[in-house]
Amino acid sequence: MSQFDTYPAPVDLPFNRACLDDNFRLETPDQDPGGAGVWLLLQGGGVLTLDSKEGQKLPEGNSPIPETSERPLYIGQWQGRPCRLLRIDDGVELPCQLQQHSLRASPTKVPIPILSLAGLGQMILHWEESSRHCGHCGAETVRLPGQWGKECPSCHNHHFPRIHPCVIGLVVKGDEILLARKGEWADGRYSLVAGFVEFGECLEEAMARETIEETNIQIKNIRYIGSQSWPFPSQLMCGFIADYAGGEIVLNDKELADAKWCRLDQLPTLPPNRSIARHLIDRAGEFLR
Repeated sequence: MSQFDTYPAPVDLPFNRACLDDNFRLETPDQDPGGAGVWLLLQGGGVLTLDSKEGQKLPEGNSPIPETSERPLYIGQWQGRPCRLLRIDDGVELPCQLQQHSLRASPTKVPIPILSLAGLGQMILHWEESSRHCGHCGAETVRLPGQWGKECPSCHNHHFPRIHPCVIGLVVKGDEILLARKGEWADGRYSLVAGFVEFGECLEEAMARETIEETNIQIKNIRYIGSQSWPFPSQLMCGFIADYAGGEIVLNDKELADAKWCRLDQLPTLPPNRSIARHLIDRAGEFLR
């Protein structure tokens, strides 16, 4: 079975909740039942796991990192057991039995459910860090009972987790697709045009604007395909297919190092197949003329 067959639809991609439904139930910190459970340990951009005969698994029992400046945060039930999230500072020395795995690594030894749980944990940590103080008056916030939202006891404003919508699109022209690369990416790796949605835009408008801004290419017939949760740090990637409508490639801003049209039999190094970018590229044959 190919990796593309593993993720037949965008909803099946890693980091989406569908990858967790059989293993994890999200709950709020005030629902912690107490007692032993499992640990989601995150350090930097990676998750810490234990090696077992069945493969990588989450640590169990007491905290494997007894001395840390962070407090554990209950986030729900993992395979029927309490799951607590703990961020480990980069300078902390890890016990030898723990292995660190980058969430961006390709390929990865981490099972997709654990990888997806770690992505959810990264988004929770981002929310926890960015919501400590009220954005209106600066006072410290407190949790709303039974919710992930928080309230400011000073000005009484409510704040809720912020997910940032982004667009990403496969642009097709005849038998070619438009690929782009940023200078900080791995050598030779190309992906698709992408960017954040701006004020007052619908998703299709954002896709058209980003394509023009980054490559000078005009597009039409923009069709939504699917989306993927992207925990770097808290995006929702909305995937599209679009047809070429005009223009020549010109790099109009400083975001891209290169952009080019490619035939499917002449593709450069591509993103990991567990990303929506790769999912769209793998489906390109359905849309070429």
